[in-house]
Amino acid sequence: MNLLEITPTLQNLFVESVATPSPNSWQVETDKFRLLILLSDDEYWLRILIPIAPKEDAQPFIEKLLEANFDITLETRYAIYENVLWGVFQYNFATLTVADFSAAIQSLLNLKERGISSYFNEFIENQIRQVIKAAKLQGQTFEATMQTLERFYAEGLMGEIDMNSEYREKTLAAWRYQLERLWSEVNE
Repeated sequence: MNLLEITPTLQNLFVESVATPSPNSWQVETDKFRLLILLSDDEYWLRILIPIAPKEDAQPFIEKLLEANFDITLETRYAIYENVLWGVFQYNFATLTVADFSAAIQSLLNLKERGISSYFNEFIENQIRQVIKAAKLQGQTFEATMQTLERFYAEGLMGEIDMNSEYREKTLAAWRYQLERLWSEVNE
């Protein structure tokens, strides 16, 4: 890949959304994402970046994000800079092909689309598993555990003290669904 191939490749992928703020930088901005392409001054490294989430939103999942860097994200990586969680691809520009450039952009768009919700869901599921494990260690049945949760919500120990009954019922229904789904998978 050479410098003259970057703009046409981006235009081919994104049509009119491509801007060139400076000779060695490109930006693609749509209503769904902003993609930045930066070429080092010596034209040795090309970096493609996409903001994914505020750092504070991603903070509880840092360990999982680093694990993803090791095995799941392949040629892209998660990184934190200026209080933002970014998807990053960095490569030696001299050996980069147009196909690799396009594939890296697609991988970054996939990271953006995935966001941090899957890590949040995994975190929540692990917390529910801990509740089940604690209940089983105390000898509680599924129904006794549900009764304990109902009492905690009614007393304001969980949720909001002024939670209306409709919202409390929806919350408890979600608990019931998750406990039923995971109860048999968790051992003491």
